[in-house]
Amino acid sequence: MARFGRLHAAVARYRCPACKDERRPLLDLLGVEPGRISGSLARLLALLAVVAPYPLAAQLAGLLLGVKISPMGVWKVVQRLGESAARYSEGLSQYHADSRSEGASTREAPPAVVLSVDGSMLGMQVRKQRRRRQGGAPLPPLPPGKEGQFQEVKTGVLLLPGERVETSPGRHSVVRRFLVSCLGNADTIFARLYAQLRELGWVGPDTVVVIVGDGAEWIWNRAAMFVRRCEILDFWHALEHAWGVARLLYGEESQLAGRWVHRIAEDLRAGKVQEVIARLKRMRPKTPETREKLQRLIAYYSAHAGRMRYDEYLRLGYGIGSGAVESAHKQVVQARFRQAGMRWSEAGARRLLALRLLLLNDNWTLLDRLPMVSVA
Repeated sequence: MARFGRLHAAVARYRCPACKDERRPLLDLLGVEPGRISGSLARLLALLAVVAPYPLAAQLAGLLLGVKISPMGVWKVVQRLGESAARYSEGLSQYHADSRSEGASTREAPPAVVLSVDGSMLGMQVRKQRRRRQGGAPLPPLPPGKEGQFQEVKTGVLLLPGERVETSPGRHSVVRRFLVSCLGNADTIFARLYAQLRELGWVGPDTVVVIVGDGAEWIWNRAAMFVRRCEILDFWHALEHAWGVARLLYGEESQLAGRWVHRIAEDLRAGKVQEVIARLKRMRPKTPETREKLQRLIAYYSAHAGRMRYDEYLRLGYGIGSGAVESAHKQVVQARFRQAGMRWSEAGARRLLALRLLLLNDNWTLLDRLPMVSVA
């Protein structure tokens, strides 16, 4: 079935006399199975499924393309193309992990590149019983999730500080950004970020990699892979910890709490982190809970003081917030994967995630060069 109707063509079939295996070379080359969907139509259906749930994508296919297809038919297309895109991404990461691999030319590598990374939870399927195959035995149970009912999706954003433009007074946007996301662990996301940097030619011998994080240790531990780096603690996460103390000191909706945090924010933005720590140490809270919360804040600021030179970061144009990766979470994960009642298998989420990244990175044409693989 193609975009403009059903096509009928005679295709040569060859059978091996020894193993009795049959092959149709033309269909193998086109990535099409007899009676199934053609490659060009499959890519259009996958594009609809990337932005809408499978039932809605099937409905849109009828309205926009004039093709009558079931949600399960759209799902099957996504599994085949998504597996191909996921394998390409994994292969790219493995290729650049080899020190002998060649990346893009670094002759025009930027002086600095900003890398933001964070995690977001995704609901997973945990059903032990599944429906039967048509006329067959029940499907085997899904493998248990590694992290129970939820699994973390790690997302990273790459952007160039010099390409920030002021779209309106006080609001800035970036000309280009590249998103990287995976269901893997911390090592996996940083390996893919490094592979993407090499593919873009953005990491040269003199390039400073600016890592913006929320204070999680797994981020700073992997940041050491970049020799020339600048680590920045997200400014708003730093203030979030201060708000916890302010609410205990002055009350939940107190104006004194707002003024107290505002003074800390102004001093941190001016690079006076040591003065802020000294002022916090001179405080004498009355309740044990407040004293404990204050000591945690002092320890947090003391541990990350070297990552809180915000006046210098602003002067260099690096930025001090992780808003780019927070926005990426909403676009990559929440807008498609966290709608009402959605639960995902690990394979299904990984495949659709790979396709969605191609669309958001404006690299959908890469799918034309990837084969439609067969999946069980």
